[in-house]
Amino acid sequence: MLKEGLILLMEIRKPNDSELKDIILLSPQAVFDGTLGKVKPTNEKIKHLVEPLLEKGGYYLIATENEKIMGWILLGVSKDQFTEKMHGFIYELFVREEFRGNGISKWLLRTAFEHLRQDGYSEVRLSAFVGNKAIKLYEKMGFNIRTVSMSLSL
Repeated sequence: MLKEGLILLMEIRKPNDSELKDIILLSPQAVFDGTLGKVKPTNEKIKHLVEPLLEKGGYYLIATENEKIMGWILLGVSKDQFTEKMHGFIYELFVREEFRGNGISKWLLRTAFEHLRQDGYSEVRLSAFVGNKAIKLYEKMGFNIRTVSMSLSL
């Protein structure tokens, strides 16, 4: 990967136990950013959300350089509510602020697609808050809007 003429020595892999703990500690910021500041969960809430995904076979992939975590993606499965067909699902994608703009999200997504393909899935889905800048990236990577969730404050 190139940025301003520098070659970044990035590795994408599953995290070790220590790195997984670090990700869980950083995840509230990831959720805060992904929800455009509407949600800032506690670390306890993140554990309650993530642990069941990991227990059901979900996993993180991390982007590292010199053992420093630059970003991560959380992969798992989900069942279509109408067809009951299982498909791959991206639950979280996050790049730490100081590493943004280097194409790390694209590499994480491409690697995730390959992992999900190897896991036997022919489709991957994700959800994003309206206004999230990552939506443009998702569209460039081939995602299409499939459903729209709407809300009304009462």
